[in-house]
Amino acid sequence: MHAIVMREYGGPECLMQAEQPDPVTDPGWAVVRLRAAALNRHDVLVRQGRYQSPLPHVPGADGAGTDAETGEHVLVVPSLWWGDDESAPGPSWEILGDHRPGTYAEMVRVPRECVVPKPAGLSWQEAAALPLVGLTTYRALFSRARLAPGESLLVLGAGGGVATMAVSLASAVGCTVVVTSSSQDKVSRSQELGASAGVLYGDPSWPQAARDLAAIDRRAARGRPARSARRLPRRARQPRRAALLLRPVQPAWHHHGECP
Repeated sequence: MHAIVMREYGGPECLMQAEQPDPVTDPGWAVVRLRAAALNRHDVLVRQGRYQSPLPHVPGADGAGTDAETGEHVLVVPSLWWGDDESAPGPSWEILGDHRPGTYAEMVRVPRECVVPKPAGLSWQEAAALPLVGLTTYRALFSRARLAPGESLLVLGAGGGVATMAVSLASAVGCTVVVTSSSQDKVSRSQELGASAGVLYGDPSWPQAARDLAAIDRRAARGRPARSARRLPRRARQPRRAALLLRPVQPAWHHHGECP
């Protein structure tokens, strides 16, 4: 099969096309014929040698394609061997593409439990880009933070992969979402995804402005007239839960976006 192989750590120039043996299925494993793969910041760190991946190596965590055994359209879940404790990964946990051949290839071999049906409404590219950032964000919001409908979420740095997913998921369950950004264009794009409002973090007063906007939106949701966002109330009561601050954190593979 054709694959992208790194034989040394470094910049993008170390990624070379090469022939690799086709993966084979074993009991408990699946081979996926990939239709699309996604680039994550995590893959850049792999390329730079941050995870001491074996060389030569095929990187790539995210992908979607066809199950070679069943013909089903699937996406690959890149979280391998999480373990039995829902609160934290076990000692065997790893991300696909760190120490095992990843998705920068025509085929990839993964544990059978890491192959799930592709959502019918997503293109191959959209499906491939979903798992790593989607699982990371879902776990942060709902498994760990226990975010619930009617609560408020503050997302720092609109435009990145985790931020985009956080806006989409939180607004879908009925939360008030306020974003921060350096760009009004990114704020507007976040509003198209479901954010209620946004503030520019170049303004020193942005923390209070974000609280005020969240309070305004909650009042509107309860059916009471909301003040104009252009005239923010000087004091707005704190949300029932303190706003959750989401930003890409170390390790940096929690972020989809432009990669050097």
